[in-house]
Amino acid sequence: MKKKNKIDSIRNIGVIAHIDAGKTTVSERILYYTGRSHKIGEVHDGEAVMDWMPDEQERGITITSAVTTCQWKDRDIQIIDTPGHVDFTIEVERSLRVLDGAVGVFCAVGGVEPQSETVWRQADKYHVPKIAFVNKLDRIGADFFSTVKMMQDRLDANPLILQLPVGSEDSFTGIIDLISMKQIVWDDDTLGATFTEVDIFQEHREGAEEYREKLIETVAEVDDDIADAYLSEAEISVESLLDAIRKATIDLKLVPILCGSALRNKGIQPLLDAIVSFLPSPADVPPIKGLHPETGEPVKCMPKAKDPLAALIFKVSMSEGRKLSYIRIYSGKMKLGEDVYNPARNKKEKLSRILRMHANKRERVDVAGAGSIVGVVGLKDSSTGETLCSADHPVLLENIEVYEPVISVAVEPKTHADQEKIDQVLGKFTAEDPTLRVRQDDDTGQTILSGMGELHLEIIISRMLREFKTSVNVGKPQVVYRETIGAESRATMIFDKEVAGQNHFGEVTLMLKPLSRGAGNSFRSEIAEETIPEVFIPAIEKGVMESLESGSLMGYPVMDVEAVLIGGSHRESQGTELAYTVSASMACKGALAKGEPFLLDPIMDVEIFVPEASMGEVIGDLNSRGGKIESINAQMGIQVIKATVPLAQMFGYSTLLRSATQGRGTFTMQFLRFDKS
Repeated sequence: MKKKNKIDSIRNIGVIAHIDAGKTTVSERILYYTGRSHKIGEVHDGEAVMDWMPDEQERGITITSAVTTCQWKDRDIQIIDTPGHVDFTIEVERSLRVLDGAVGVFCAVGGVEPQSETVWRQADKYHVPKIAFVNKLDRIGADFFSTVKMMQDRLDANPLILQLPVGSEDSFTGIIDLISMKQIVWDDDTLGATFTEVDIFQEHREGAEEYREKLIETVAEVDDDIADAYLSEAEISVESLLDAIRKATIDLKLVPILCGSALRNKGIQPLLDAIVSFLPSPADVPPIKGLHPETGEPVKCMPKAKDPLAALIFKVSMSEGRKLSYIRIYSGKMKLGEDVYNPARNKKEKLSRILRMHANKRERVDVAGAGSIVGVVGLKDSSTGETLCSADHPVLLENIEVYEPVISVAVEPKTHADQEKIDQVLGKFTAEDPTLRVRQDDDTGQTILSGMGELHLEIIISRMLREFKTSVNVGKPQVVYRETIGAESRATMIFDKEVAGQNHFGEVTLMLKPLSRGAGNSFRSEIAEETIPEVFIPAIEKGVMESLESGSLMGYPVMDVEAVLIGGSHRESQGTELAYTVSASMACKGALAKGEPFLLDPIMDVEIFVPEASMGEVIGDLNSRGGKIESINAQMGIQVIKATVPLAQMFGYSTLLRSATQGRGTFTMQFLRFDKS
């Protein structure tokens, strides 16, 4: 029987990167060399284990984060392979929330690409230690040192080069390990499963010694023991160097840099060694803190099996009609058949199955302890971002941040049979994906589906047909706008009615003021206690805030407005919360209509990569779309245009860009802010 692993031997890591940098290819090699897979699944053949959804296999991209576990040198490595497309950023966000370390994969040709920056910043936000793997060194135009320099400039990273590539492009043959000072050569006949370590070839020795010296200097800057040994010219052992690099990586002071070509089966085993050596176990990172749901006092959750249970649901998947919840256990343990407590909903849930995941395959287990990432079946009410704990020791962990959708389509069922299923199917998708919203348009009766981008919604429509046999007609994408006001305005409203045999009276005078973009909505009262009793102020604020959820122009949410209560009146015994809520809501609506309301467009941050020859045409087109050029920089033989453009002007842009650049231009965009276009 397999010996139980201690928490020190667990590594919870995510593979993060820009789309097409090779994340899934790296993950597939890891599974093959650790013995988890018996053959290498290739993305371009649609056979990648981690890209198991039919849409992923057809498109050759990762859409949903997949979880798997493998072993390397007596360590359990739990891997989450995340998407690289900006439309699926929530998958990266919620994965990084529960991971202890990350491997950033960078294309040696493209360098640090836009989504690489996004996912790197997400990892920084959660203080996740990182190592970097510079991939695709066999590709034409590959430049290892330029990519490292970009990491310094764009990511504010402190890179520590641990390996040097031997050759580049077609002549890339292996790597030089600067810690062991050995050259590693892979055997192509065994798909890279075997390799030999040889003395560094004479022509590479001088360069290797120079970079070994730089490596020690860099570590000495962040580690006193290495600095003392370096300054006294004492010999520095490999063990002490590895320990110092591990400590500096976990403390976010250094980012170890490795290199290779995953597609050519080179560089993966040293990457696995680096994951084990430098990335933290759950015991190496600070224990997660939560709050007691009743007292609000801080609760520290230690990564120990004997402590009370504290776990976070970071993802929900509707698999074969059943709800599968992905859970990271921070402390304590879960046992099959036991009850767990959800403090957010004040409900107990039963664990009917605990599963160790391998992409879409699963293995049942009876117990899962601290540090584990597992799937659970049987949770009826709990959803993404909620905490599971023991009822005796309740704790509320921080929720997962959710992004606001920026694009909408109208969907309607094609047949009567589809009509019956559509609400149920969309309900399953919104349970899975917090960035997906569904609402009924009161004016048109249409079902409006909102998401993070055209591809996001396209995938949802495809999955509706493929997985649930539900066909829908799709209307033209509608942009989700916001509303605000351009001028100060005021309005007075009185609610004076008899409801259910009781008189209700409330009079409210509101002043609305426009605020700067991004300031949000706020409410304050400037009236004296005798005008309206203090007890009714929360009801007035509630009425105002509810009213701001729907503007006077087109019913979009209102933003960047300050509501000030400047007057009103009160009748003894007739003043009620209902009256003040309604009169405040009516006064707010009246003031909005008078305040010169206007729409705010979602403005996108767009980065476009174009050949020099196509620059004029692309810039001219951006100007015609109301875009503002922020900067133009040359990068590795192409021009990078950074611009801000209203989302409404970006529909179908990928087709036009391909046409203008003979298929060589690419772009990425992500939501920046709501603003006047």
